[in-house]
Amino acid sequence: MGRSEAVNTELKAVDPDREATLSAVAALGATDQGVLRQRDTYFAARHGRLKLREQDGAGAELVAYSRRDSVQATESEYLLVPAIDPVGLSQALARSLGTTVVVTKRRRLFLWDNVRIHLDDVDDLGQFVEIEIVEPDARARTQLATLREALAISDASLVAVGYADLLLDGAQTLLRAADSAMRNAYAPYSSFKVGAAVRAPSGAIYSGANVENVAFPQGACAEAAALGALITAGETAITAVAVVAEKVEHCPPCGGCRQRLAEFGAPATPVHLGRPGSEPQTTTLAALLPGAFSREELDA
Repeated sequence: MGRSEAVNTELKAVDPDREATLSAVAALGATDQGVLRQRDTYFAARHGRLKLREQDGAGAELVAYSRRDSVQATESEYLLVPAIDPVGLSQALARSLGTTVVVTKRRRLFLWDNVRIHLDDVDDLGQFVEIEIVEPDARARTQLATLREALAISDASLVAVGYADLLLDGAQTLLRAADSAMRNAYAPYSSFKVGAAVRAPSGAIYSGANVENVAFPQGACAEAAALGALITAGETAITAVAVVAEKVEHCPPCGGCRQRLAEFGAPATPVHLGRPGSEPQTTTLAALLPGAFSREELDA
């Protein structure tokens, strides 16, 4: 079986009453496909997300996908590649990219037309219901509305991110990426190494390190390098930032970088300052740069 590319639409919510959900799914006439036991190992992908899914009795496959964070039904593009040697593949990817998190779940699968209904029990997280419309067509909007009503999925129960993101402490993930970048900083003149990482709405994390130059003004800050990687990858927004320095516990961005970050983030975008494994000092772009110069000023 070769690789395959596909598109689906997903919606995820906390499941507060599993018995009621099971009854509702049965009333819809969905076909019970039984229980799947899955283990998803996530790697630090530069573009989108990358995981190795191992499923009891069904082998393994590498899944590369891109999906933006949203509580609304969101389109996901993905590529599936069969994994002949999952253990060896996992070791190779961990060595070259690094492992971010492992998600283990017990999934009860129901099929309803072209819709997969997942009733998930996720280790360390709890119970969720996930709706996945495979190759959505003109019926998708109606299907989602029907399922949300039938399964009593309220707005308050909707979940914007994936299980991996829920398991991960967002600050720690970004701090680890920033720390890794900081170790490769080129700072022979100041000996002050800095690393920065930004997270895009797609979930991808982009990092950068400061790069000095003997002509001092020609140096580049870590935040600028991280944003350069973000733009090079085709993304134009950030949802979170982390900055790590070798010699100080909390290293705030310089004034210029505060303006750079404000260009791509929102006032409430969190900025984590610290080191991996410790409690960071978290602020926002608005707090770092009150009265930021914005596009509105250009239109004045």
